[in-house]
Amino acid sequence: MYDIEVIESAEAAAAALDPVRARLLAELAEPASAAGLSARVGIARQKVNYHLKALEAQGLVQLAEERRHGGIVERVLQASAASYVVSPAAVSAAAADPSANDDHLSAGYLVALAGRLVREVGALARRAGTSGKRLPTLTIDTQIGFRSAADRAAFADDLTAAVLDLAARYHHDDGRPHRLLVAAHPLPEEST
Repeated sequence: MYDIEVIESAEAAAAALDPVRARLLAELAEPASAAGLSARVGIARQKVNYHLKALEAQGLVQLAEERRHGGIVERVLQASAASYVVSPAAVSAAAADPSANDDHLSAGYLVALAGRLVREVGALARRAGTSGKRLPTLTIDTQIGFRSAADRAAFADDLTAAVLDLAARYHHDDGRPHRLLVAAHPLPEEST
């Protein structure tokens, strides 16, 4: 089971976002049979089976084990991941394409970059998981309060200079390419 899985197809996204199927996915953090799920969620076993087949067809659940009871085989399923994120590419191929937006200071450009990040890291994580390897990543997440727009602009200039200096110092044409994304946005106000 992956920690997180990025859903790339519209069909898989539709299956995962269906309220009944989303509940079944949550319940399948621990392996269960259709009969066991039926008792836990209060839905008829046949209906649970119907939804499980749809989820399994999209690769969102997988067979954990088969239990034999006389001549009957009970299939025990488990979610393929602990949690899911829907890639913008599942909605529209252009959704995760920053080159479609010329305004590099716009929110749309930042969202497209974030979408590309989700798509690329999701694919790399899937590949690493399949091969049994870890995916090397680096994340820095912090908050900063700017007193003024001038402070924010000066910070952006200093940060740009520092990142360009570091990139020039450590870049090697024959090295393995990595994508570096630095972004900032105002924190949303929390509703009370």
